[in-house]
Amino acid sequence: MSTRSHALRNTIFASIGIYTEYFLGMVAAIMTARHLGPGYYGIYGLFIWFAAVGVVVTNSGITTGVIKFVAELRGGDQPALIVPVLTYLRRVQAWHLVVVLGCGVILFFVAAGRWAPDLHGIEFALLALAVGLRAPYMFNIAITKGFEAFDATARIAMLGAPLNLVLVALAVLLHGPLLWFVVVYATSSVVFFLASRHYATRLLASMPASAPLPAALIKRVRRHLRLVSATVIIGFVIASGIEVLFLNLYNSAASAGYFKVAYQMAEGISLLVPGVFSAVLLPMMASALSQGRALAGRRFVAATNYLVLLAAPMVAFGVSFAGPLIGVLYGHAYAAAVPVFALFLTSFAISTVSQAATSLLVSADRQHTILTMTIAFGVLKIVLDVVLISHFGLAGATAAVVTGSLINSTIYIAIAMRVGGVSLDSERLLRIVLAAMLAAALAWVTRLLPMLPLWHLLAGFVVVSTTYLALTLLFRCWSKGDIKQLQGLHQQLAAGRPMVVGRVLGWAALRAGQDP
Repeated sequence: MSTRSHALRNTIFASIGIYTEYFLGMVAAIMTARHLGPGYYGIYGLFIWFAAVGVVVTNSGITTGVIKFVAELRGGDQPALIVPVLTYLRRVQAWHLVVVLGCGVILFFVAAGRWAPDLHGIEFALLALAVGLRAPYMFNIAITKGFEAFDATARIAMLGAPLNLVLVALAVLLHGPLLWFVVVYATSSVVFFLASRHYATRLLASMPASAPLPAALIKRVRRHLRLVSATVIIGFVIASGIEVLFLNLYNSAASAGYFKVAYQMAEGISLLVPGVFSAVLLPMMASALSQGRALAGRRFVAATNYLVLLAAPMVAFGVSFAGPLIGVLYGHAYAAAVPVFALFLTSFAISTVSQAATSLLVSADRQHTILTMTIAFGVLKIVLDVVLISHFGLAGATAAVVTGSLINSTIYIAIAMRVGGVSLDSERLLRIVLAAMLAAALAWVTRLLPMLPLWHLLAGFVVVSTTYLALTLLFRCWSKGDIKQLQGLHQQLAAGRPMVVGRVLGWAALRAGQDP
């Protein structure tokens, strides 16, 4: 199997897992938001953020280490070292979890009345249970990604996400209070943990007998944990929606609810569309670097092209139809989230594109560089949050997120180009952006038609997707290798029908440029 076909296969399975988990999760979040309303949904968002902090701190640096070292040992033909490395990392995770839960108990009794007056003992216990289950769940998922077993991640998502949606639907139908939705969150954590443990155990069962860990490898693992732990924690502060906490403190729970809706919609769409390919980047980059830095640099450029190709139509559609989208999904009660969502979607798409750069830097053991930049971004983000939110509320939170995201993404891409010794294909990227802008302009015309908002969305989606594809082919946004892959898919999945598609792809292949 060629590298391109192997990456495509992984992308397809990653797509199934990500689409299932995040799409159904988004549906569940929409149902929860509509049921609770902006005020209570802002409080619920704060509770889930507390749990997310616990999971991130518990797994800080560990899950990325699992992916990196499992992929590296597989690529370097050293499978006997995989189980010992994972055993060591699991032990570190267990100690992290003990510290996190201990600190959580102390903070609950000391500061909950000031920072989260609506958080009572039963909610805290349920959130602690969720942290204790979701942290090892993420560890197990990292194992499957390190093995590039993305079919397993898809099966786990297809089991846990529908069950979570059913539980949320029951809570809504029974007019459950806020507490019920925290119970659902904890229950779904049990399901995801059990399913992930099953598939991780199956993968490790085929590994050869364990071998002693070389001192050099242990040193690298420890260095990775030291540097990446701080990077992950501070990075979480940058990109976790910590503004929900500050909005609850300085503004209102309703503003936090608007922010939460816009943030999770933009984040979810960014993960659903370009994120399906970014899920396979870290193991792919780690494997490429074991074969030479030049190969990794070329893959970084190609991956960035792919991510922009996938992200551009998403931004074109989302920004043009932000109003109808929020109105149809969440209702008029969340109208204040419309401009926030449009801005977040654009900045998050740029952040997703920069994931190719981040994967290259992690694989190249440039954790120290990442740590330095992350600390700087973290300080900037906190300062922006406190100053802007305390003075401007929701508008300040929006400005803080967008500013931090754009600065972060730009600098990471610049550093990755220097490390890889390559430059981005700027001419092709500009053609992609132009195609997306023209597709958005054509789709905007459909909003002038006298239709219900839902039909505006459907018509806009059809116009954006079809015109964008046609314009990217016309503007030579695809390389010859890309077109060849599309021709193969057209032949395999549709037996070459309709024939006009095959002719268009053949015409595009004659005009396309070479792979980077």
